[in-house]
Amino acid sequence: MQYRTLGTDGPQVPVIGLGAWPIGGGMGALDEEQSIRTVRAAIDCGVTLLDTAQAYRTSESTLGRALKDGYRDRCFLATKVSGDYSRVGVRTAMENSLSALGVSDVDLYQVHSWGQGQYPIEETMGEMARLQEEGKTRYIGVSNFNAEQMETAYGIAPFHSSQPRYNMFGRGIETEDLPYCERKGIGNLAHSPLGKGLLTGRYEPGHVFPADDERSERPPFQGELFARYLGAAKSLEEVAADKGITLVQMAIAWCLRQPAVSCVLVGAKGEDQVKEHVGASEVSFTADELTRIDGILQNAPSD
Repeated sequence: MQYRTLGTDGPQVPVIGLGAWPIGGGMGALDEEQSIRTVRAAIDCGVTLLDTAQAYRTSESTLGRALKDGYRDRCFLATKVSGDYSRVGVRTAMENSLSALGVSDVDLYQVHSWGQGQYPIEETMGEMARLQEEGKTRYIGVSNFNAEQMETAYGIAPFHSSQPRYNMFGRGIETEDLPYCERKGIGNLAHSPLGKGLLTGRYEPGHVFPADDERSERPPFQGELFARYLGAAKSLEEVAADKGITLVQMAIAWCLRQPAVSCVLVGAKGEDQVKEHVGASEVSFTADELTRIDGILQNAPSD
């Protein structure tokens, strides 16, 4: 496993982390014992950064069970406050997360999204800083903030990390957000690198997701738009095959080509998926390969 620094003076973290939204049931119900085996397999494989959130359904409690028997000491544990970003909301969420996870502190605590003006950012970030001072979290960060929002938040409480959505079909952060993070020395934990399945090569047009899977109600996974995404993915899969890797591995490695990306968070439902993800950690690209990929993406739908 390769490692990068999270922010200018932050900790060393693996370039591949485990995004824990799937094990909370957000993409279909999972057996908890299987999820525990997946988490432990990830840590055993070197995927030691685990990212969850208050809003990830049962994810925190499942992680809490998985991290017993010494596994907590072997990982970098991150979670987020989701929804209520008031001073009381942030603190209450932290206490609830610590209880669900069965730990006394976490390594990284993040604000899940911008509060849309409903909660004063001064309150939110001020409380985040206090939790850090109290030792409930080693580091603080933000998630799904754009450059302007990060600038405002950073002026109140400097933070080490940003967690943006980033993948081949969603490149919006490349224009302003990633350059901002590079200037400020903020590390990025890129989430949704596989486009929630669009970049796996595992689906065919017309596939119907079960009702308990979030994708069953999302436009990119319906009808003609779904087919267009899968068509582009099929072309990308040919590039991956020429490199001797899977499309999944290529999609992860493509995100890691960005120096400002410290870690790519990838969800997994089983041990085999984790092992496939690990294979992306040392993949690099030639200029010709990147040009070929860009040519495909120029004609692909984007979100």
